[in-house]
Amino acid sequence: MSKNLVIVESPAKAKTIEKYLGKDYTVLSSFGHIRDLPKKHMNVDIENNFKPTYEVSPDKKKTVSALKKAVKAADTVWLASDSDREGEAIAWHLKEALGLRDETLKRIVFHEITQPAIEAAIKEPRSINYSLVDAQQARRVLDRIVGYELSPLLWRKVQPGLSAGRVQSVAVRLVVEREREITDHEAEVSFKTTAAFKAEGHNQEITAKCETDLQSKEDARKQLENSLASTFKIEAIEKKPGKRNPSAPFTTSSLQQTASSQIGFSPRQTMRLAQNLYEEGKITYMRTDSLNLSKQALAQAQKIIEDQFGKEYHHFRTFATKSKSAQEAHEAIRPTNLGLEVAGKDEREKKLYQLIRERTLASQMAAAATEKTTLTISGSKTEHNYTAKGEIVTFPGFLKVMKRTKDDTLLPQVAKGDIVDLIEAESRETHSRGPARFTEASLIKALEERGIGRPSTYAPTISTIQDRKYVEKRDVIGTETDIAVLTISKGELQENTEIKMVGADKNKLVPTTIATIVTDFLVKYFRHVVDYDFTAELEGEFDEIAHGKIDWQEVLKEFYEGFHKHITKAADVSRKEASQARTLGKDPKTGKPVIARLGRYGPMVQIGEAEDDEKPRFAPLPDGETLESVTLEAALKGFDLPRVVGKTPEGDEISANRGRFGPYVKYGSTYVNIGDESPFTITEKTANELIEAHKEKLAKQLVKDFGDGLQIKDGRFGVYVTDGKTNAKIPKDQDPKKLKKEDALKLIEERKKAPKRGKRKSKK
Repeated sequence: MSKNLVIVESPAKAKTIEKYLGKDYTVLSSFGHIRDLPKKHMNVDIENNFKPTYEVSPDKKKTVSALKKAVKAADTVWLASDSDREGEAIAWHLKEALGLRDETLKRIVFHEITQPAIEAAIKEPRSINYSLVDAQQARRVLDRIVGYELSPLLWRKVQPGLSAGRVQSVAVRLVVEREREITDHEAEVSFKTTAAFKAEGHNQEITAKCETDLQSKEDARKQLENSLASTFKIEAIEKKPGKRNPSAPFTTSSLQQTASSQIGFSPRQTMRLAQNLYEEGKITYMRTDSLNLSKQALAQAQKIIEDQFGKEYHHFRTFATKSKSAQEAHEAIRPTNLGLEVAGKDEREKKLYQLIRERTLASQMAAAATEKTTLTISGSKTEHNYTAKGEIVTFPGFLKVMKRTKDDTLLPQVAKGDIVDLIEAESRETHSRGPARFTEASLIKALEERGIGRPSTYAPTISTIQDRKYVEKRDVIGTETDIAVLTISKGELQENTEIKMVGADKNKLVPTTIATIVTDFLVKYFRHVVDYDFTAELEGEFDEIAHGKIDWQEVLKEFYEGFHKHITKAADVSRKEASQARTLGKDPKTGKPVIARLGRYGPMVQIGEAEDDEKPRFAPLPDGETLESVTLEAALKGFDLPRVVGKTPEGDEISANRGRFGPYVKYGSTYVNIGDESPFTITEKTANELIEAHKEKLAKQLVKDFGDGLQIKDGRFGVYVTDGKTNAKIPKDQDPKKLKKEDALKLIEERKKAPKRGKRKSKK
């Protein structure tokens, strides 16, 4: 063991650094945090000034033992965890857990894993920054308090197993409120009109739009009728120079947003790939809110741009961050070597690296110059003119490296006063939409704009609210609506009706019913916890702690006084009120109350009360209904299930219903999931098609059939033998096709005798 021990967080990072330091240094990994608040109990002594109790995580005990052994053999220990608060806290936990002395400990930081950066860090070691540690502790302890005091309240008042978090609950609130804005939006009808013209001597058509949206079908018909009777000419030509400036180099949030919109990576995936590229020494540190580039990077960018494109393409730029808390000493995310055009172990890493490299180079390039042309086309008898717009790039500037750009929109060379012929026109009924649902990228942007969370929290927050079933990323089915379409074709005006899906959305974030209920509960009883301004102010206080300006325990004390009062007050809230149970009216058949409420497996309707002599009847909410909007009439439809759909070709009755895992059809004793089909409307034909597909899938899974229900199947987790009740995995060294019946029965018996797997217990 060498006399210098360097400890980093990840083995990949250790491997890269070891190449640069040589034989005098041993580089080991802590594999992330080695200590944390134990999962059982809160482990924060509120009465003793919020003192946290840390312990070495069970899965890190071997790592800590190995590190202690290495520490004994070293003269100097270099703690080289990341340069943010989380990294500083890791360094502090290492010092405490390993019993490191200040005289033998050196803290080093760097923003890129390159030889010059590592060597520079070794020359300028520092001590642990306890202000950064305190800021991380404040966040960790406060979030633990919120989770351990608020979550059990939600379990009692709303539903077992729920969780609440300071940032995650605010993110959910944003999605819930956006969905309500969409629901409350009253669509306005208008008619958008387009026309195609052709000038004499030109083959290229001119596509133009009516200068205003028309408010009714009568207005649209009048515009088209007058267009048919009109002679058209070029009324005006306006040409204006334009300019497009490049975007700033990437911060954490802008990288996540751009990677989502341009190459389809989720925030979690983006951060994992960026972490890999950083640990391979290909990019600078990927958790940053700074827009700065180092002098070395600026000089390298200038040389590459001038060598590849010419001096006129280079333009030195600096960018100012809007965030008051941005760490300006850090850099934006950039390649460590801009001259390296391709980097990454696989195609996904290569795509992300290319995105980062292009953005970095583009930020130091000249603006793109454009020429925008607007043609105004007037009709002799039309009330409204038509306008056509075109744009050409006269100097590409930074667009030379940005490959994801629109093509030029060209217009034919015409002169003012030229006569143009109307070829065709269309006026289409449109319905205005409410605000757009969030994507993962736009939700990150909304959090960032409000100052909620920090670079390291965005990706885990977005993942958490989906993992905990508060938000779903899915398609939204719209409503079929008849729309009017008026057209001019071959000199005739025609009117048709088309069916269009209005309100449909693809791959957007949609809140679940439980998200709506929990958000309403938190807004009513813990408004400050989910208040946008308060949450942002708290982030600001964490920043003040990091700068050594305020004490972290004072921040927690001020927060807890108000928070705990609300916990005590909310303890008296009834479960019925908290879960938004609504009495919709009386069942016309029994006279019993019909109640819409949240059940164990989701929103449902019940007829009767639990206190009645007769057990209440339960049914799922009909498709498209919510606890907020469901009416008595709609709720009663839920009791039409199970519904007889028809029969299979073999004569078995098919029934449709909705269960814990979604809608299904049943024939005999077999259940078949029906996906997006509704159990209220699915037809016999569709049900049989799904049943047949299910049979084909089962047939492909069947490896061997011994009879009497004893079969060998190929399942999700490998090949197994089953008697219909017990499943037993087949050892890898046995050929399933050669397995004899007695061997299969023996595996089943052994599995039955095996110890039962314990069920996961809920936290008390």
